Amino acid sequence: MSWISDPNFSEDQPFGPQTLPYGVVDGGVAVRVGDRALLLKSLALGKCSEYVQGDSLDPLLKAGRPVWSVLRAKLREIVTASSAPKGAELVGIETAKLPFTVGDYVDFYSSRHHAENVGKMFRPDGDALTPNWTHLPIGYHGRAGTVYVSGTEIVRPNGQKRGSEGPKFGPSERLDIEAEVGFVCGGPQAARVSTSRAAEHVFGVALVNDWSARDIQAWEYQPLGPFLAKSFATSIGAWITPLEAFSVARVPTPPLPNKLHDYLTCDQPWGLDITITVELNDTIVARPPFREMSWSFVQQLAHMTVNGATVRPGDLFASGTVSGPEKNERGSFLELSWGGKEPFKLDDGSTRSFLEDGDTVKLTATAPGEGGSVVGLAEVVGTVRSA
Repeated sequence: MSWISDPNFSEDQPFGPQTLPYGVVDGGVAVRVGDRALLLKSLALGKCSEYVQGDSLDPLLKAGRPVWSVLRAKLREIVTASSAPKGAELVGIETAKLPFTVGDYVDFYSSRHHAENVGKMFRPDGDALTPNWTHLPIGYHGRAGTVYVSGTEIVRPNGQKRGSEGPKFGPSERLDIEAEVGFVCGGPQAARVSTSRAAEHVFGVALVNDWSARDIQAWEYQPLGPFLAKSFATSIGAWITPLEAFSVARVPTPPLPNKLHDYLTCDQPWGLDITITVELNDTIVARPPFREMSWSFVQQLAHMTVNGATVRPGDLFASGTVSGPEKNERGSFLELSWGGKEPFKLDDGSTRSFLEDGDTVKLTATAPGEGGSVVGLAEVVGTVRSA
């Protein structure tokens, strides 16, 4: 029996001792234990203490894998002990904030199901996939300054949209979500990171909602790709689950139809058996399975740095929309409503194709842990308001 009496701090709950995600609350750096936060600054953590004294995870991200492993092992001992250690302080999680300084932000496009659905909608007479899709993880560089912590209101973006008599300007009328999994980087700055070394540069995992303005995107994206339609807001969970927590949730990625270049080959399975739940106004509308992603995060990081670009502590990259083969596994409203042609119904009787002002989207996710336990990713919540 642990000294922590929170009923949600158990191995059959997402934030039990098997998870221990890191975050920052008003009292400083903490780990989440059920629905409480254990502050770290006053605990006896040996040489690891210097990395958790402030109000940011930045020093810990820079410390690297050896420190991360030692600290996690020490914290597991502390939280599973029968009595509280000296200096232990449990506080609420309500004040959780963006826990690290976001460096560069990259978003990928790695779900074959999502890519094929989009291709069928926009290229009905052509190939669903572009010729390069099965050869490399397609991605683009986003805007780090508009990565917001869960709970931040999302302001409907303005931009140009296609009109019958030329482009028109105004608020997006086809505001959408993208249910994604994000990876927070750490360790020494490095370039040309191989797939076998990539995990050494990934501190942890977080849920991401990469909000999208589909009407703005449709007009502006050719020939250079996403811009105003994506850069206005990206939401991330307030608690970063260590990569090590997913050790038993690793699965092979679905096979690709062609031989890969050597830098993208993997000697270990690095897909993750994470299931996301998407709720709109308290109605569950989809359960996208991350295990269906064709490109793993180690391949994404290898591709991102193969040209000599560096990865550094605080960099964030996201998987791209997570979608599965079934309709109820689609991770965007664009897919769920098939471009607005098939509105979906909510529990209150209303229907949606895209987001209306006042709508609230919540993403949650779990993965299998050791011995039948579950590993959780902190929720991502955002409510839309008018510009």
